[in-house]
Amino acid sequence: MTTDTATLASPQAATPPAPAAAPQHGFLLPIVGAAAFAHLLNDLIQAVLPSIYPMLKLKYALSFGQIGWIALVYQVTASLLQPWVGMYTDKHPKPYLLPLGMCATFIGVGLLAFSTSYEMLLFAAAVVGIGSATFHPEASRVARMASGGRFGTAQSCFQVGGNTGSAIGPLLTAAIVIPYGQTAVAWFMLVAALAIFVLSRVTGWTLKHGHAKAKSLASNAARGLSKPEVIRAVVVVSVLMFAKFVYIASFTNYFTFYLIQRFGLTVQQSQIYLFIFLAAVAAGTFAGGPVGDRIGRKAVIWVSFLGVAPFALALPYVGLAWTAILAIAIGLVMSSAFAALVVYAQEAVPGRVGMVSGLMFGLMFGISGIGAAGLGHLADVHGIVWVYGLTSFLPLLGVATAFLPETRKAKAA
Repeated sequence: MTTDTATLASPQAATPPAPAAAPQHGFLLPIVGAAAFAHLLNDLIQAVLPSIYPMLKLKYALSFGQIGWIALVYQVTASLLQPWVGMYTDKHPKPYLLPLGMCATFIGVGLLAFSTSYEMLLFAAAVVGIGSATFHPEASRVARMASGGRFGTAQSCFQVGGNTGSAIGPLLTAAIVIPYGQTAVAWFMLVAALAIFVLSRVTGWTLKHGHAKAKSLASNAARGLSKPEVIRAVVVVSVLMFAKFVYIASFTNYFTFYLIQRFGLTVQQSQIYLFIFLAAVAAGTFAGGPVGDRIGRKAVIWVSFLGVAPFALALPYVGLAWTAILAIAIGLVMSSAFAALVVYAQEAVPGRVGMVSGLMFGLMFGISGIGAAGLGHLADVHGIVWVYGLTSFLPLLGVATAFLPETRKAKAA
């Protein structure tokens, strides 16, 4: 009360100076865009590996199960390391991990191009996985720091970069690698070199401004969850991630095989359909974050799972044209969930951006890898068409969204 009285009594105090706290910075599009572009380049490279599975299967006489093991080695390598990288860098920031991780990817691509045995292919996949593990937690942190409080929008921009790269990868593989053979994979080392350059520039910005930007976002943090709520949220998010990424793994790893077997397409024709699906995934991802900023994360998650269920259930029973249409619908709708899930998890455990981002991307890679291996073995036993009938039920697990605790208790930015 005395402060208020003094303020009214003093003419000088009636017009106080500007607050000492720095104003909230806005959405830094050049930095978010650079992180998204680096994500595009990174995931373009990652998409090369599944895109050449048909070629590797023929060249090395591999079974679907062995193809699944390649996917598992790559994705589990990435998933196991990501949470630990994120947890460590939350306490000990290491901005230079971004370009250094991409150097590992550069080496892995070279190994993949010149591998001469199945064992060497597995090793190359592991090295590429290490590069991915160091990229995602740190790059996601940069996007959040540059978000200006629009966390969902920044995460969507970052993620849509990766999904765009995943969509372009099969097209470039069809044009560069399939006609000229395995050694043509080496051309993608140039993509890795460009990514190293971009990430070096991003690291320079982080060293100058990253700490201040991270502190200025503290007022936008949600309240977080209690320990029992965190446990419940982890269980539900794990179920949702399982449903989403096992289903997506059936497309990214085996959609070309499905199209070849069911409709008699060539490898290059099937890559075009895979591109169409992955482009839809990119578009849906971009929409999910901004919508989540406006209507809430849970609403986006509900729509992304249950909204896609009718399309998924119908897919195994339609012709080629409708397969393409339904694949587009599935990609658009289901992909909107990931940015919402990542930001939801970051809001649930505020202050641990690196660990949470690493855990979420790690779950994505780990579940995708285990799913790819499991689906490969099922395809060997029952056939790839049967597998698509089975996975069509996965989106129904989206009912678990009802058990997610609310996190958005903080005042809006």
